[in-house]
Amino acid sequence: MLNYQAIEIFTSEEARYRGNPLADAVMEYIRGLKIAARCIVTRGIAGCYESGEAATGRLEVLWTNLPIRIYIVLPAMETETVLNGLNGMVGDGIVALHDLKVLSHRARNAFFPRQLLVRDVMTPEPRRVTAETSLMDVVEMLLPSIFTGLPVTDDRGRPVGVITQGDLIRKGNLPLRLGLLAESDPNRRESLLKPLASRQAAAAMTAPAVTIAEDRPLTEAVELMLTRGVKRLPVVDDAGRLSGMVSRLDIFRTVMREAPDWNAFGAQEIQVAPLKRVGDVLRRDAHVVSPETPLDAVIRIIDDNDIQRVAVVDDDGRLLGVISDRDLLRYFQPAQEGVWRLLAKVKHPFRQDAGPAGDLQQRLADVTAGDVMITDLITVHEAMLIEVAIGIMIDKGLKRLPVIDGDGRFAGMITRDSLLRTGFGGSE
Repeated sequence: MLNYQAIEIFTSEEARYRGNPLADAVMEYIRGLKIAARCIVTRGIAGCYESGEAATGRLEVLWTNLPIRIYIVLPAMETETVLNGLNGMVGDGIVALHDLKVLSHRARNAFFPRQLLVRDVMTPEPRRVTAETSLMDVVEMLLPSIFTGLPVTDDRGRPVGVITQGDLIRKGNLPLRLGLLAESDPNRRESLLKPLASRQAAAAMTAPAVTIAEDRPLTEAVELMLTRGVKRLPVVDDAGRLSGMVSRLDIFRTVMREAPDWNAFGAQEIQVAPLKRVGDVLRRDAHVVSPETPLDAVIRIIDDNDIQRVAVVDDDGRLLGVISDRDLLRYFQPAQEGVWRLLAKVKHPFRQDAGPAGDLQQRLADVTAGDVMITDLITVHEAMLIEVAIGIMIDKGLKRLPVIDGDGRFAGMITRDSLLRTGFGGSE
C-alpha cells in the first residue's frame, strides 16, 4: 500500500487567478512542480453556492456559472509543498484533503509532451540568407553561431532552401568543417574563404526547404526531421513566411524543461515505462585505439568516422582519453599549417616549404595517441536515463559523449541523433 493523499478544490467557472481560469492555473502549477501528481478537472451540470446563487446548464437559463471540481492525487510527502502554493491561488472555493489507499502507481514516460506545438519550441526570428548571399558571408555568419545551418529565403521571406555545413563541404568546396575553421589562424581562414566570395548560396543550398507550420504538434516536427534526415526545420506562419527555426537543440531544451525527475519517481515506488537509458542509445561502433597507436593511424580513423572522435583505451578496455580533429590542431599549434592541410584533404599536405610543418609526416609517425588525447573527460554511464544525459550535453554544449560501463570500460558514444531517435521511439 502506498501513502497517498488527495486534494479537492470546489470552485466555479468564474474563479480566476491572475486573470486566468483557476482550473487552468492549478493545472499549470501542478505540472510545473514536476512531481508524481495527477490532476483532474471536472465541470458539474448544476450547482449552488454559499451566496445563494444557483447555476444550471439548461438552455432556458441564461445565467450559468457552473461548478468546477479540481482533484489532485499525489504522494503524501508532496502534499505540504502543493498546499503551500495553492493557498494563495484559491480565492473562491473550498479546499479539502483526505487520505487515499493506493495499491499501485504506474506512469507513462512521454518524451515529447503532446500538447506542445512547434511555436512553443522554435527559435523565433532566426538569422537568414538569400539565394544571392555569397558563400563566404554564409560561413562568416555560421562561424560564431552554435548552429551549423541557415534558412535561405526569397524576397517575400518564404523559405526556399537550407544551407548547412554539409552543403558547404559537399557543394561549396569548403575543405573542412566549421569547428576547425574557427580554430585556424585568421590569415589562413581568410585565404580559405576568399574563393567562396564569388559563389552564391543558391549553388550550395539544399532545396526545396523542408518546412513545418508553427501550429503543428512538436511530435510531427520530430518525425519529419527523422524521416527526412535533417537536423533543423524552417518554421513558417500562415502566409508561408519564415517565423522561426526548430533544431535538435531546441527540442532537447524543451525535453529538459518539461521532464520530471524520473529517478525520484522510482524512489517513490512508482513504475514508469518506457524509460530509456544511455545503454539503449549508445553507438557501439565507435572506434578505439591504444595509447601507443601512431597519430597518422588515428587521423585515418577520424577521417572515416562520422562520430569524429576516437576513444583511447587500455588493455582492459578502460577509457583513458578521447581525440578529435580539433585536438590535433591544438597539439600541433606550431606546425598547424601541415595538420590543417591534412585534415582538409588538400593535395600535397606535407609541403617542404611549410616552415615548422616540414617534418610533420615524421612527427605524426613518432607521436602516439597517448600524447595527444584529452583526459579531462565528461562521461556518462550506460545505466543513466537519457534525459539526464541530454541535460549534461545541453549544459556543457556537447554533441556527443563517451559512455562507460559499470567497470569503467568504454562502451560507445551517444550523439544527438541517437538520443532523438530513441527518445521519439519511446514516446509513441
